[in-house]
Amino acid sequence: MSEVRIAAEPRTEFGKGAARRARRAGKVPAVLYGHGTEPRHIHLPGHDLMLALKTPNVLLRVDGIEGKDNLALPKSVQRDPIKGFLEHVDLLVVKRGEKVAVEIPVNLTGEIAKGGVLNQELVQVEVLAEATHIPEGVEFDVDGLEVGAHVTAGDLKLPSGVELSTDAETILLTVAAERTEEEIEGEGAEAPTGEAADAEVAEAPAGEAE
Repeated sequence: MSEVRIAAEPRTEFGKGAARRARRAGKVPAVLYGHGTEPRHIHLPGHDLMLALKTPNVLLRVDGIEGKDNLALPKSVQRDPIKGFLEHVDLLVVKRGEKVAVEIPVNLTGEIAKGGVLNQELVQVEVLAEATHIPEGVEFDVDGLEVGAHVTAGDLKLPSGVELSTDAETILLTVAAERTEEEIEGEGAEAPTGEAADAEVAEAPAGEAE
């Protein structure tokens, strides 16, 4: 897996105003926590962090905190919903040799048999992996799968040392039959009119007095 060294500096100002000033200076507010340590509030270089986060489950070696390196995984990334820039990041401290629960993408390769339509029900699976050996994803070859085929999470071949946490019976993908032109035309046809006329509307008698 990718391991990226990134420099950090302590964060002493808090609040929305401080966060805006930090982002204008090219920095991203972050929190480093885990392994029984007190949460440490830091700033990270925005450009370097943006590049690092393009890799799923990137392992960050955070320098400059208490005079030592800290290995960490991004656990929560907040972005501006409109402009997309990084607003805040939570980092979980990890140790070499320990296993962590992460989600990895499922990448499909190959082509199914003619006449079928591939439906990928699961685009990610949760796994347990050694913190410094998290796979960037897992591939599944769909080549030649025919109509009626279905694949579960348990059919994935994970790298050595990686365990599946997602229920093995969860449907990963299915292959359905292509729709015929008649079926497509039938779906586009207008619904019968006059249905409201078939419904009887009961009206309460008027003018009843107690």
